[in-house]
Amino acid sequence: MAPRLVAVTVQATATPHPTTVFPLVMDVALPLIFTGFGPLPAVTEVREQSGPWDPMGVSRRPVLSDGTTAFERITACSPPDSFAYEVSGFTNILGRFVHGAVGSWDLTREDDAGTRIQWTYALRPKRLRTLPVRLLIAPFWRLYMRRALAATIREVHRQTGATTA
Repeated sequence: MAPRLVAVTVQATATPHPTTVFPLVMDVALPLIFTGFGPLPAVTEVREQSGPWDPMGVSRRPVLSDGTTAFERITACSPPDSFAYEVSGFTNILGRFVHGAVGSWDLTREDDAGTRIQWTYALRPKRLRTLPVRLLIAPFWRLYMRRALAATIREVHRQTGATTA
C-alpha cells in the first residue's frame, strides 16, 4: 500500500498576467527564494541541470546549505497555466521521513487582481512516518513555502517593474 501524501498548499497574487508570470516563476533562481527557515536549509546552488527548466523531463540537483542534495524532475508543463515536478533522493534528515515529494504550481488570471499562484507540495511519507511528517515537518514546510512564494512574487515584480497586487 502506498503511503498517504501530506499536502501543503500556499497561494498569493502577482500583478502581471500569467503569460508574463509563468516563465519568471519557472526560471526563478532557487537560492534566491529558498533561503532557509528554522531547521530547513537554504538552497545554495543547482547542479546537473539537464536543460532549460521548462520542458517535461528536465532534471536538476539542488544543493542545500547543510551540504546535502535532492533530485528534481519536471513531470508536466502547460504554459502559462501550470507545471509539476517531483523531488526525490533527499540526502538530509528529510530522507529518513519521506520517499520524496510532488509539487505543482497553478497560475490563474483573476479579474483586476493579477495572477493567483497556488503552489502545492505533497510529501510522500515513508512507512509509519505519516504522523511525524504531518505534525512536525508540514508546519515548518508551509512557513518555508510562504517565504519562498513571497520571494518569488517579489522577484517577478522586480523583473517586470510591477507593483504589489
